[in-house]
Amino acid sequence: MQRDLSVFSVTPAASLLSRCVSRGALSQEEIDFSARQSPAFSSHLQEAEQRIRTQRQLDEVHLQLEAELLQVERESAHVTHVRSLARRFQMLQMFCDHLQQLLKEQNRLRQRLMTPLGRTNLPVQAHLHRSVVEVVNVLLDFIDTLEEKLDSVHSCTTTRDRITQLNTSLARLLTQAAELQTLSNQVLQLKEVGRDL
Repeated sequence: MQRDLSVFSVTPAASLLSRCVSRGALSQEEIDFSARQSPAFSSHLQEAEQRIRTQRQLDEVHLQLEAELLQVERESAHVTHVRSLARRFQMLQMFCDHLQQLLKEQNRLRQRLMTPLGRTNLPVQAHLHRSVVEVVNVLLDFIDTLEEKLDSVHSCTTTRDRITQLNTSLARLLTQAAELQTLSNQVLQLKEVGRDL
């Protein structure tokens, strides 16, 4: 394990020992053994080692606290998730109650949905209730749009009648304009004949 010595300045004794170890004059084990046997090094080194040990212990305690805090957060997230699920379940229950009220109010629709299809008993399963409601909504929307389209078709027939009336009026106007043109040409010819005489 490497120690973070960036906080401490390197003393000349430490640099000398480091050179001895790098050249093979001493081994690190010998230095460690002699340091344990007699306090030959300064008290600053012992204080630094004590600070490092204390810092390690603090880091371990900090990691343990973080792990416990993470566990507490997970548990609180689980509790929040359970509460959210309970709230969703309550909303779903209210929605189901609302749908049941709608079905009770619309007795005819309920009877049509409950009648068997093809002379077989086909009850609507619980997981299909949502689909049945969506189909009923789509059916109601279809009926509304069908009524709108039928109204537009009826208005199209009246529009077609009006367009045919306009076309016939235009044809009459064009024939009258042609007759007027021929009459004006005749009048002009008569005027020229009258001047020549």
